[in-house]
Amino acid sequence: MEKRLTVALVAHDAMKHDLAEWVAWNWEKLLPHRLISTGTTGRIVAETLMDRRGNGAPNTRFDITMLKSGPLGGDQQLGAMIANDEIDMLIFFWDPMSAQPHDVDVKALLRLATLYNVPTAINRSSADFMISSSLMANADYKPVIKDYASYIERTVK
Repeated sequence: MEKRLTVALVAHDAMKHDLAEWVAWNWEKLLPHRLISTGTTGRIVAETLMDRRGNGAPNTRFDITMLKSGPLGGDQQLGAMIANDEIDMLIFFWDPMSAQPHDVDVKALLRLATLYNVPTAINRSSADFMISSSLMANADYKPVIKDYASYIERTVK
């Protein structure tokens, strides 16, 4: 039996179509996992999965939770889930060509994913590598988390 992961799916507006195509291509690999997504991206992912379900996967149920829209706090909700060890992997198709009104939230989300060593894909090719990795099915695999005890216990003068 394949390990059940919690997979976060996020995309900037200009990248939502790319993520929808990626989800449509990988729906069978995503099916066993719990999906978390921010606002509009979540709606698009759910619609894409419903389309896939109608085309060859009857009676299939996807486990998807939709957070708030990124600029309305969804990025921060997702960051909190990462900090609470509730996210196993992050797939974030971000738009490198456009300034985002919530760039600070995006940076904070990516910082937390890095801090907590959450496998993160930022484009289609890295997402393809992650979802096709044998580690997705390895129930024993757990990313190593750096020990920040010395940072927490430091004395500030």
